[in-house]
Amino acid sequence: MISLEINGKKYEVDVSPDVPLLWVIREHLKLTGTKFGCGIGMCGACTVHINGEAQRSCQFAVGDAQGKKITTIEGIPVDHPVKRAWIEEQVPQCGYCQPGQIMQAVALLGEDPNPSDEKIMDAMSGNLCRCGTYPYIKQAIKKAAKEVKKS
Repeated sequence: MISLEINGKKYEVDVSPDVPLLWVIREHLKLTGTKFGCGIGMCGACTVHINGEAQRSCQFAVGDAQGKKITTIEGIPVDHPVKRAWIEEQVPQCGYCQPGQIMQAVALLGEDPNPSDEKIMDAMSGNLCRCGTYPYIKQAIKKAAKEVKKS
């Protein structure tokens, strides 16, 4: 049995330790906000936080996640500045990549509440958006940063 803490809740799953965390999150725990994109860690759709750091869950073995605090998109509060900014700036089009984009943005602002344009572009460069909403993503991060700095 593998013991996990996801979004502050404890789970026990009967899987091999080498199973990707993504599959446990989606298929076993039914937390389907985390998306499967490429399966090789290149698109960012499966981004979750592990001990506060953005990680690609398709490349993270569930056995290595034991004892760590895991946060999925479902664990980010609805009123989080990034989620609010995403809505206000009308970022999503198809929406498929957005959970991973939001998770990456939350991690960025947790590390640097006032990132430069260059730092935003660098931090978000591994998260792909087929709809090309990159300018809106950048605007939303800058908007959320203003709120994060205030608190």
